[in-house]
Amino acid sequence: MSYRIKTDLHTHSVATGHAYSTIVEMVTEAAARGIEMIANTDHGPAMPDTHHQMYFWNMQVIPRSYRGVYILRGIEANIIDWDGRLDLEERYLKRLDWVIASLHTLCIDETDPETVSRMWLKIADNPYVDVIGHCGDERFRFDYERVIPVLAEKGKLIEINNHSFAVRPGSDRNCRRILEICKEVSAKIVVDTDAHFCTEVGDFPAAEKLLEEVAYPEELILNLNAARVKEHLKTKKGIDLDK
Repeated sequence: MSYRIKTDLHTHSVATGHAYSTIVEMVTEAAARGIEMIANTDHGPAMPDTHHQMYFWNMQVIPRSYRGVYILRGIEANIIDWDGRLDLEERYLKRLDWVIASLHTLCIDETDPETVSRMWLKIADNPYVDVIGHCGDERFRFDYERVIPVLAEKGKLIEINNHSFAVRPGSDRNCRRILEICKEVSAKIVVDTDAHFCTEVGDFPAAEKLLEEVAYPEELILNLNAARVKEHLKTKKGIDLDK
């Protein structure tokens, strides 16, 4: 099975502090590659060298589309304790289109799988979280068999993060198991680059290879195209990108 994923819902601009392209550069590259939609998801303020919460409040100035590419106003929020607390206050989260919740060693210490599992079960009840970010990291391993069905039931999207295969230990093996379980329970996923430079936008070779090996159903890949994402946002959040 060959996949053609036309949206990229996890990207970083220079505002992240350790990424190197502007939002305009990211969108321009997306347009050149035939990508229909990107989400700008710069890191939340707990990540060193990022920015104040006001950055996310003011994302309303970013147009809904530019150069023919839809732009989601989002965040990769850092999980900052094992109760699942995020580094952005509710009043800011409410204004965003797209919220990824992720674990980073710069923002939280490693711990045992049971603690991580309990934390994700709490995240499952957070109404603002859309995506469980790069969850194949061995440093934050959890009970996939127990937790993924709950996340799916609560409408959370499981991310297969192309960048993880290069930088996060164990992601190749763990993401395979995660995908197998997602397939078993018909969980919807998103496939993202986690791009930190514009030439990475819309380039998912490692993730797509794994999808092919697992024969993951196309109907369960939410971000296969912009139309699916738009319908999801309208149904779940009442956000109409064409208004």
